[in-house]
Amino acid sequence: MKKLLRTNGGVTALILRLTLAIVIFPHGAQKVLGWFGGHGFSGTMGFFTEQMGLPWLVALLVVAAEFLGALGLLFGFLTRLCALGIGAVMAGAIFLVHSGNGFFMNWTGQQAGEGYEYHLLAIGIALALLVAGGGAASVDKALAGR
Repeated sequence: MKKLLRTNGGVTALILRLTLAIVIFPHGAQKVLGWFGGHGFSGTMGFFTEQMGLPWLVALLVVAAEFLGALGLLFGFLTRLCALGIGAVMAGAIFLVHSGNGFFMNWTGQQAGEGYEYHLLAIGIALALLVAGGGAASVDKALAGR
């Protein structure tokens, strides 16, 4: 458990952690709470299982990674686990949904859907957090110090 929580306490990890949390949380809140134009938990689970054909457990893990993972990153609690979950969700989104749309986001509305550049950025931040841990001002740092 100590290895999971270990961090150098640096500000760089704090910045990366907060950035990823702030970017991912609204997506999780759409899926769980129906905020920001989302469909809430039951609507999201229905879409993932019925429309996309994901197994119920996988759909639940995606929702949990985006909502609980973002909250965990915000506080620096189980940072590596949260980053792993978010990175896995982003990789899954690339391969299941976005790879056919090319690299770039759909800025002009000319593509059939969004590309995967955003997802690669999130994966890069998640990988950095897997290496560095929670950084400064994290629950992980406080727990590892005990």
